[in-house]
Amino acid sequence: MAMQDKINELAAIKSKLEMADGKDAIDKQHSLSKLTARERIAKLFDDNSFVEIDAFVEARGIDFGMQERKAYGDGVVTGYGTIDGRPVYASAQDFTFIVGALGEMHAKKIMKVMDMAIKAGVPYISLIDSNGARLQEGIDALAGYGDIICKSVQASGVIPQITAVMGSCPGASSYLPPLADFVFMTEKTASLNIVGSQIVSATSGKDISSEELGGAMVHAKKSGIANFVCESDEACLREIRKLISYLPDNNLSDSPEYVCEDDLNRLIDDLNDDLAANYDMKNIIASVFDEGSIFEVSSNYAENIITSFARMGGTTVGVVANQPAVDEGKLNSSAYVKAARFVRICDAFNIPIVTFTDSNGIVISAEEEQSGISSKAAKLMYAFAEATVPKINIIIGKAIGGVYVAMNSKQLGADIVFAWPSAEISVMDAQAAANILYRKEIAQADNPIAEREIKRDEYRNRYASPYIAAAKGYVDDIVEPGSTRVRLASALMMLSSKRESNLARKHGNIPL
Repeated sequence: MAMQDKINELAAIKSKLEMADGKDAIDKQHSLSKLTARERIAKLFDDNSFVEIDAFVEARGIDFGMQERKAYGDGVVTGYGTIDGRPVYASAQDFTFIVGALGEMHAKKIMKVMDMAIKAGVPYISLIDSNGARLQEGIDALAGYGDIICKSVQASGVIPQITAVMGSCPGASSYLPPLADFVFMTEKTASLNIVGSQIVSATSGKDISSEELGGAMVHAKKSGIANFVCESDEACLREIRKLISYLPDNNLSDSPEYVCEDDLNRLIDDLNDDLAANYDMKNIIASVFDEGSIFEVSSNYAENIITSFARMGGTTVGVVANQPAVDEGKLNSSAYVKAARFVRICDAFNIPIVTFTDSNGIVISAEEEQSGISSKAAKLMYAFAEATVPKINIIIGKAIGGVYVAMNSKQLGADIVFAWPSAEISVMDAQAAANILYRKEIAQADNPIAEREIKRDEYRNRYASPYIAAAKGYVDDIVEPGSTRVRLASALMMLSSKRESNLARKHGNIPL
């Protein structure tokens, strides 16, 4: 056969790859408002940059009619390309071929591309759309999941791992997304659950749909597994590209820098005004960092605390902030865990952390105590104490009790702590403290209500003033609110060359 004939043969084979399990299967995928694996890859990467690898891999199983179901690629597209010119590796499961079921060679393809990403030191993106393990391959399918899980653990903290659930993700597949650094899910089309809704309905005696059991909003609001929920495949892929722009290639590299047209010396006069009761902290964050640079993470989960990426002078910063607009910014178990996870991701990838503190303590309830809120709080304290990246805390309002310690306090290693004149740093809220410490004086006063207010202010000025904390060195400076951007930019620049390491050890024992 002449060379041109061989080239023509290759072209014919590759054209068949595009069709996967045939046009009917592709049409069915589209009818479910889902893109095919190859369409997703095309929209994720820069135009014409994706290079497929292992396109000709086939399954080795022959039982249960698998000999007749073999196809090039074995139900997953793997390879590498660029996103905004930066190299990235990816795998995309192909639901049009045996419902994306994972088998031996399918798993080996994913393992191979993960290995390549680790060696190259670049992000890895997994697009999941699968009905789970390939039953026809038995233990080989389970072994494949185990191998991928182990590889994901090895890559953790070394390269960014991003998973998008864009269809089904049941059984053993459901163990994979929580191992990633960031998880996306698509509305209506994505589901993540260990067991199916039919089994849960049968065992509980109550009907429950797949959406109610493990849909995107369930994992965004209740479990916290989903960091981002997107209305469509296209929107999801756009958001992944945006997230990549905030992340470094690996744990030894810096985040990308972008041209900043926002003046670092910009004063924010509006911040010098009195804060409204239960104000929205997001407005303050947006005003302090580079204009239009806020990219919130897990916005639907534990809304009493904010975790977000932002940019200062064009470089990435991780933001953790109390949200007074939700329950006075009080922290609960979910908020502690959400923040701890984000802090550890930032620390792993050399992203400075800035905290904005204004919280009236913790949520008080029997449920919180019984759920182990103290151990959840310990997670956040552990995360901050272990983090070696630049850490800056800005105490805007209340920093009450253990929340003061947990929110990036000097005692947990904050490099710089600023406070606004409005800050209130105390073991207990001034009103509650006055009721305890001055209860006799209040009870004996002619006007107990007025006396209570007097004693509250007395306690606040004598024990909770930011000047008291500054006098003891727990606060480095008290700043005008309007100068926050200027002072923060200067502090981040000063800390950009920070070098710190923890004691030599195999690993710490975080209270999981």
